[in-house]
Amino acid sequence: MKVIELAETDSTNEYIKRSDFCCDAAVVARRQTDGRGTKGRKFVSDSGGLYISVVRFYKDLGAGDAFKIMINHCVAVCKTLAEFSLKPVIRWANDVLVGGKKICGTLIENTFSGNKITRSIVGMGININNILPDELKDIATSMSRQLSTEISVDKVKNILLRQLENEYSIEDYKNYINWFGTDVNLSANGKTRVVTALDISPAGRLIVREADGNISEISSAEVSLRLL
Repeated sequence: MKVIELAETDSTNEYIKRSDFCCDAAVVARRQTDGRGTKGRKFVSDSGGLYISVVRFYKDLGAGDAFKIMINHCVAVCKTLAEFSLKPVIRWANDVLVGGKKICGTLIENTFSGNKITRSIVGMGININNILPDELKDIATSMSRQLSTEISVDKVKNILLRQLENEYSIEDYKNYINWFGTDVNLSANGKTRVVTALDISPAGRLIVREADGNISEISSAEVSLRLL
């Protein structure tokens, strides 16, 4: 996979969109000036972190298999963190936590032709040595904070790129979830409800038990999840 390294860009996802890539590639930036997360949220991307987007092209990936893209990238991040003796947990669908706080977010933007995915751009931001804003310190963390030492950003980058070459299963993904069987908050349209998380379907939908005992399958596009 071709790797392009930048000192700074607005967003690695946007850089890829502006470029004329015709084969799989990764774009790495030391800093982003306009990083974005899911649902249009701003993603703070100061120096000291790893900001990387991967573009892949597909010939026969059905739209129904889109969650496989999420699996591969979230598990690759988790395996990278584990190589530094950290214990990552995936918070459905695309956040990675360490010590109960967010250490990595993932943004996936797919291009479709009919019922096929033709291209995916996956952006990942890992907090390594970057200083977190005061307003995020209760909900976010970094590798250096968890390990009480500065970490080589290049080493993290190289391990992650190696892990991204692998294919992972939904079982690999669920191996990094420790909250099945517990109550979680689901929020949508300003309203929050408490449900019991049971499993994740192969399509990536969260299977929950509602307060009335009914079983539901929830799309990550519909709600946000918070662990209690």
